[in-house]
Amino acid sequence: MVMSGDKPGPRTTAGGDAVAPAPSGAPMSLRERKKQLTYQAVSDAAIALFLERGFDKVSVAEIAAAADISKPTLFRYFPAKEDLALHRFADHEDESARVVAGRAEGESPLDALRRHYLDGLERRDPVTGLCDVPQVLAFHRLLYGTPSLVARLHGYQSRSEAALARVLGDTAADRLAAGQIIAVLRILSLENWQRISEGRSADQVYGDAVEAAEQGFVQLRSGLEG
Repeated sequence: MVMSGDKPGPRTTAGGDAVAPAPSGAPMSLRERKKQLTYQAVSDAAIALFLERGFDKVSVAEIAAAADISKPTLFRYFPAKEDLALHRFADHEDESARVVAGRAEGESPLDALRRHYLDGLERRDPVTGLCDVPQVLAFHRLLYGTPSLVARLHGYQSRSEAALARVLGDTAADRLAAGQIIAVLRILSLENWQRISEGRSADQVYGDAVEAAEQGFVQLRSGLEG
């Protein structure tokens, strides 16, 4: 298990093939950019309808019509209706893995993840739950209030664990560590959202959120690096 400042070997894909890290700021091809824009446009159209009427009351056909595409085309981009809402999490699925892989020389994985999470709290990153922007709150209410979305979200979190485990070294111990880390991050973010959903502002919750995060990483460190 790699929890010290030593880095593992080359990053791998889900299939186990070694890949070189993408250069920072590498330009995206026109085709890939168009594909990403389509993903975003369709997801935005779907979320607007979900927020207006509720997830279960909106059909895939209505979403396709709103996005001006056919149902078969929609399903090529989004295999399941739930993915239309959870597309906003797609960029964050391997975020912890990327943070660990890109950490500074001599910095431990836990130190890198702690630094990144605290930075997210300071920036009021919606992924940390510490964001009181009305549109973000509405989306979180939709997400946590829809059982099928919550269930689908667990799949994203499982893939986050797998990606982090691969970067750590992919031994049984690394998979256990990744599961603990992702669980702590999930609980911290959920608790932040719950406090804000009760009517407190992000600024009011910030101090408690930092304290809880520090405590969470102390517990991780004592268990994983002790």
